[in-house]
Amino acid sequence: MSIWTIAGRLRAIAFTGSAQQLALLAKYRKGESDLMWRDGMWFLHATVEIADVPIAAPDSFLGVDLGIINLATTSDGVRHSGKGLNAVRRRHRQLRRRLQAKGTKSAKRLLKRRRRKEARFATDVNHRLAKQVVTEAERTARGIALEDLRGIRDRVRLRKPQRVTLHSWSFHQLGVFIAYKAARAGVAVIHVDPSHTSQECSRCGHVDKNNPQETFACTSCGFAEHADVNAARNIASRGKAGWAVGHAA
Repeated sequence: MSIWTIAGRLRAIAFTGSAQQLALLAKYRKGESDLMWRDGMWFLHATVEIADVPIAAPDSFLGVDLGIINLATTSDGVRHSGKGLNAVRRRHRQLRRRLQAKGTKSAKRLLKRRRRKEARFATDVNHRLAKQVVTEAERTARGIALEDLRGIRDRVRLRKPQRVTLHSWSFHQLGVFIAYKAARAGVAVIHVDPSHTSQECSRCGHVDKNNPQETFACTSCGFAEHADVNAARNIASRGKAGWAVGHAA
């Protein structure tokens, strides 16, 4: 790259990235780039422009239930645990409390160095998880159905310890990652109404607001399943119905 400086233009400055990033830049480079200084390092933000992939019309949908205990549960019964990510967040929270209470210059320096570490870890987890979900949907020629969780933090009423966990829950980022990876793979994505997905029986459709959180047991037909798997199957069904209505023409 070459950049203007107060001493004139500097040319042929080397930069690097992952093999995938460099391949994308070589093939799809478009527009300007931004040079950023962050945490003692220089970053080059470059734009690539990739043509849209035609969205294949799916016959069925892979439902994905996003959560805190299980970050994502699919209608196939696959559960992606959030235990590791939640442990990292808990450890960072405790460390921040200790450093803030200490209040020394060295403690503040350490806080500054670590401020993005948790976010980077969560982002990496979401990227890998989104890739697995999209790959499975693409492999089985299905679309992906997600709950429309906009405004959930304002709607849900929880105790203080649970509120801390909810506000650090990066469900929006995971949803965005799934959506853009799906678009690049030509996989359809639909967002459905989240109302009662965990309280509705995925077999008979009966809704019981008193069902326990971990194991769903239908009081009408006797069907039993892990609550997150049951919710994911409801999401998949709503996705199929919503797609049929939206594309009836």
